[in-house]
Amino acid sequence: MTDTAQSDAPANGEGLKSIAEASEELGVTQRTLRFYEDKGLIQPRRVGAMRVYSRREMGRMQLILRGKRLGFSIREIGEFLSLYDADRGKESQMRHLLQQVEDRIEELRHQRDAIDKTISELEVIEQQARDQLPR
Repeated sequence: MTDTAQSDAPANGEGLKSIAEASEELGVTQRTLRFYEDKGLIQPRRVGAMRVYSRREMGRMQLILRGKRLGFSIREIGEFLSLYDADRGKESQMRHLLQQVEDRIEELRHQRDAIDKTISELEVIEQQARDQLPR
């Protein structure tokens, strides 16, 4: 049986979720979950052929999705998750996260500046075009 065929079955009473339950709760497709599994960012357990997602995997997926929303690459998210797993004291995790966040803020500020300049130029062109139209 495939994941899809079994996906409607409840995972079990241990807080495990089937791929259908996990994808619905996270607001992503089952394909998205399999993609992150293929990239090694999550490791759902198997019950027979069915993938089941623990609270840990659901939490990792929430971190992955948040990282993607904030513009981090899959590689960067993977590095962060690896640090999280390895460093229980969290100091190196926080230092790494801080550096990534600072870099992302700087990148976004540069993008915002470029967008502001482009908008200004377009507004000038827009006004020039309006001035050329007959009244």
